[in-house]
Amino acid sequence: MKKLAFIFMISVFGLSYAQQQPKVLKTSFSKEALVQKLEDEEGKNITIQQILDQHKGKVLVIDFWAGWCRDCLKALPKAEELEKNNPNVDFVFLSLERSKEGFDKSLDRFNMKDKDNYWFASGWKNDFNNYVDLNWIPRYMVVDQKSSIAKYYAISPEDPEIQETINRLSK
Repeated sequence: MKKLAFIFMISVFGLSYAQQQPKVLKTSFSKEALVQKLEDEEGKNITIQQILDQHKGKVLVIDFWAGWCRDCLKALPKAEELEKNNPNVDFVFLSLERSKEGFDKSLDRFNMKDKDNYWFASGWKNDFNNYVDLNWIPRYMVVDQKSSIAKYYAISPEDPEIQETINRLSK
């Protein structure tokens, strides 16, 4: 009986904490978040600001994921469908793999090589992820044509607000 109560407590309290939507839904990035460095597939450093600059003028969906994340892998087909259904929208995939080797293997294993991929070499806890209240993956954000945050928090590519935001911005 104690074991059952313990499992219940973990499932209720653990999941509610992990997927808790932030109280403040931010609409812009801080200066510290924008200078956060990631690595591209070749191992070259790039900042969040540089990534946003590459996509300025376009609607951008940011997908936080990792190959070790079961929920991310379950969501991958729906994320690909979202991308396919929105050919005029740019998609960027930010990996939370634990190593560069893991990043490279996941890109190959999950056929991600033809996508815009970056890896947080600094790990999960960094200025960007802390600023955007990253507490769960997968996580999705929509950024407008001027690099402002249009949809701050979604944990599924099937969240209808993602498509609604894309549609509103694409008018």
